[in-house]
Amino acid sequence: MAASARYLVLFFYLCVLFAPVEPVGGKGRGLIVVVDEDSGKAFIDQIVTDTLKSGLTTIFLPIIYIIVFVVGLPTNAMAIWVLLFRSKTVHPAAIYMGNLALADVMFVIWMPLKIAYHLKGNNWTFGEGMCKVLVGFFYGNMYCSILFIACLSIQRYWVCAHPLSQQRKNNTFAIIVSVCIWIFIGVSTTPLYLYQQTVELSDLNITTCHDVNLITKENFVSGNAFLDVQLPYYYFMVMAGLVFFIPMLLIIAAYVLLLRKLGKSTVDGSAGKSRQRAIILIITVLITFLVCFIPSNVMLVVHYALLRNGWANNGYSFYILTLCLTSLNSCLDPFIYYYVSDDFREQVKNTLLCRSSRTVERMRVSFSSLKYSKRTSTYTSSTGNTDSSTC
Repeated sequence: MAASARYLVLFFYLCVLFAPVEPVGGKGRGLIVVVDEDSGKAFIDQIVTDTLKSGLTTIFLPIIYIIVFVVGLPTNAMAIWVLLFRSKTVHPAAIYMGNLALADVMFVIWMPLKIAYHLKGNNWTFGEGMCKVLVGFFYGNMYCSILFIACLSIQRYWVCAHPLSQQRKNNTFAIIVSVCIWIFIGVSTTPLYLYQQTVELSDLNITTCHDVNLITKENFVSGNAFLDVQLPYYYFMVMAGLVFFIPMLLIIAAYVLLLRKLGKSTVDGSAGKSRQRAIILIITVLITFLVCFIPSNVMLVVHYALLRNGWANNGYSFYILTLCLTSLNSCLDPFIYYYVSDDFREQVKNTLLCRSSRTVERMRVSFSSLKYSKRTSTYTSSTGNTDSSTC
């Protein structure tokens, strides 16, 4: 785990070192817009214009968000349905999965606004308040997902290491942890509502939402541009440490211990299947972090660290691309549910096959009354009738 932490720190510093930058006062300032407080006019350069009119922001990004909406909404809605109405037992993993699915649904339902924004040429027509709500739910979902995935990872190891632990106490603890996470996310996203997110660019005849940093002309000329971006700087630095880096280390530790625990067990029967599912789960979580969380959080830190030191990130296109990829976690989370819980997998299959709870129970009772013969590979009922085996 220590070696992994060192590699992550090294990766961060390499990103900072090789990120394409130049001084704020130079020609290419990334997406920083200078505004004259007296006239209210915003001064934009060619880089801002090219980025906001590029195919990346007007074609590629809305395609990704459409995929997120089409895939993420039904899969997470089905997950909530299964966890609430089809699961036979309530356990800590189900509690964490239900909260994670709820966070994804609350985020995905706002996707049509984001899609419309980019398809209109990055023109936000829904007002400052709705822009703040969209931004708040975007980052709230990202941090909420990281925390609940960390809870699922730790709980997965705990079940493996302490299989005889008391279920009722674990459920109570999971509920308390989930409530604390929601309270923390609600409080920690408050600064996003205090910072102006929309900027009107009269030259382009558009209003951007969370796409440009507004710098006053006075601070720009005096070299104090940081005064206008210090709130998001401190916010994302603190959140990157508390809600990204620390949970990621906990996830790595949980899966290292889990693999070590499974490595001591036999590979036959249920133990072998548990090991296989654990490995697939680890790969799924790793892909989620590599695609959705690591690039976006690293680029958030890099972007605002450069602004903090009077530099701007000219690789802003990559920066907004990584933020877009963050939304893909809503599509990947259902795969995590699938490999965490045996009951969830079974109920998803029954739901997709349109089997009612009564039908599933009747099939289970009927199957349990059959006796299996290894010699003939058949199931024989108590009445003496013989059915062919499907094994």
